[in-house]
Amino acid sequence: MRAARVTAPGRIAVETVPKPAPGPGQVRIRLEGSGVCASNLTPWAGPDWMTFPTEPGSLGHEGWGVVDGLGEGVAGLALGDRVAALSHKAYAEYDLADAGAVVKLPDSLAGEPFPGEPLGCAMNIFRRSDIRAGQDVAIVGIGFLGAILTKLASDAGARVIAISRRPFSLDLARRMGAAETIPMEDHGAIIGRVKELTGGIFCDRVIEAVGKQWPLDLAGEITRERGRLIVAGYHQDGPRQVNMWLWNWRGIDVINAHERDPEVYVQGMREAVDAVASGRLDPSGLYTHRFPLEKLDEALNATRDRPAGFLKALVTV
Repeated sequence: MRAARVTAPGRIAVETVPKPAPGPGQVRIRLEGSGVCASNLTPWAGPDWMTFPTEPGSLGHEGWGVVDGLGEGVAGLALGDRVAALSHKAYAEYDLADAGAVVKLPDSLAGEPFPGEPLGCAMNIFRRSDIRAGQDVAIVGIGFLGAILTKLASDAGARVIAISRRPFSLDLARRMGAAETIPMEDHGAIIGRVKELTGGIFCDRVIEAVGKQWPLDLAGEITRERGRLIVAGYHQDGPRQVNMWLWNWRGIDVINAHERDPEVYVQGMREAVDAVASGRLDPSGLYTHRFPLEKLDEALNATRDRPAGFLKALVTV
C-alpha cells in the first residue's frame, strides 16, 4: 500500500509498504480519505520531542472508508461495510482500527466524505456544554469545529455570538445561525460589545475553540457569573496562565471538552452520523480544500497558513 511518512520538519514522502493485517478484534479499512487536524501542526513543525521519520500513515486520525479485512472475534461488521473509525495511521491507503472504534455509515451517505473523529468531537463538546434555548452563547474561533458548534447551538435555541479573526469565518458563522458576529481584533472592544449585547451580564456559555492564550483570556472575560467556560481549543504549545481571581469571583464552571474515553468518543461519532444522515447537520460545505495523498504536505501547510476561503482540508486516497 501507499502510505505517507513525515521525514523531517515540513517534509513528507509517500512510500510503498506492506498492508497491515488485522489482529484479534480489529478490522482493516481501505481508506477513502482522512481529514487534516490542526493538532498535526506541532509535529509537522518538528519540535524537539518528535522522531523522524514517522511510522507510515502516522498523524492521520480522521479516516473513513470500507472494511476489507476482519480479525478474529469481530462481530457486527462485515466486509464491504462503509465506516468511519478512530484510527491513528490514516494518511495511507489502509489502516487498522479496533472494532469497537468503528461506526457504520448508512447508504444515504454513500460517496460523501465523513471524517468521523472531528464530527464526533463536535457532538461531544456540544453535549458537555449543556446549551439550552434562551441562553447567550459566545463561540471564540470559527473554524471547522466552531462552525459546527454554531449550528448546533443556534438550532438548540441559543443566541450565538461568534467571535473570529477572518471575515470569511464571520460570514460562515452567520450562515450557520450566529445572531451576532464580532471581529477578533481589539480585546477591550470585544468585551465591551459582548457586555452591551448581553445587558451587562455576559454569556451563559462560552466555547473557546482556538487553542491560544489570548482567546482563552478573552473567553474568561465574557463568561457571566455562574456561567460555563468550555475549553475546546487544543492547547499543545506550552503552559497557560488563567485569571484565577476572575474565575473565582464569578464562580465559573470550566469544562475541558477534549474527550479521552474511547466509548464516549464513538458515541459522539454515532450522534454525528445520525445528525448528518437526517439532514440536521450538513458539513459538506465546510470541507473547503482537498488534496491527494501525495500532497499531504500542501494540506498541512494550508491548515497552518489558512489561505483565503480555507476551513477544513481533506486528504483523499
